[in-house]
Amino acid sequence: MIEKDKLKDYAAKLMFDMKEEEYDTLQKEFDVILKQMELIGKIKNISDVEPMSFPYITYEAKLRKDEVGDYLTVNEVLANTKYQVNDQVKVPKVVE
Repeated sequence: MIEKDKLKDYAAKLMFDMKEEEYDTLQKEFDVILKQMELIGKIKNISDVEPMSFPYITYEAKLRKDEVGDYLTVNEVLANTKYQVNDQVKVPKVVE
């Protein structure tokens, strides 16, 4: 089980503000996920299966063509930001 202090540390690093009871719920949800991962790890020859990066086989997917449409200008985007540097949105560092 993931300790609540660790969840609080991760939440702080990701700038989430959560109530105490939400940490209890999150802790239970992580417990379920870890149990599911443990079950998956017990499947024979699982290491022989190539991991998927998409929930479908990409060469079989029927994707629409990208088309240029209405878009925002740089100034319109930056008008909605609090911090900006060199025409880019500045975000806080969230990884160590």
